[in-house]
Amino acid sequence: MIYNSEFSYLDKSIHDRNIFDCGEDELNIFIKTKASKHMEIGISKTLVLQSSDILDNNKYRICSFYSVAPTSITRESLPSSISKKLPTYPVPVFLIAQLGVDIKYHGIGLGKITLIKALEYLYNINSKISAFAIVVDCLNEKAVSFYSKYGFKILCNHNDRLRMFISMKDVESIFKNR
Repeated sequence: MIYNSEFSYLDKSIHDRNIFDCGEDELNIFIKTKASKHMEIGISKTLVLQSSDILDNNKYRICSFYSVAPTSITRESLPSSISKKLPTYPVPVFLIAQLGVDIKYHGIGLGKITLIKALEYLYNINSKISAFAIVVDCLNEKAVSFYSKYGFKILCNHNDRLRMFISMKDVESIFKNR
């Protein structure tokens, strides 16, 4: 196997962030310069899937990663069929803030695996502190297409990005019977 089967928290002492390249500058910059800092100050968690082989620098290559954080959305940003059931104050949700697969591992299904692991991680967190949904802010149309395949629906425009969501009830239906 070219990668380990379990995700672990990013650790810059054992994960080589500098060689990661998913083809998206924003994601590359995040994993190389911001992910560890965000974890240190407590605003997000980044989990990585590392290669099974150790590099010459005694670190592991990052095959893929995801970063998650808590956030909230306004009731008005949801479709009226959903929003009428919710309170008028901000609704808690989880954010998949970043998700990337190194170019070296494109085409073998790691995007799907990484997304499923992110959803599973947030599903488990949801048993301790509830959120209404999981949101993602898409970088481009390719990302919109990717998330649509896995049940995410368009929510709204947010910071010049298309925001998509999947309800925690839908996520629960994926993992409840596993």
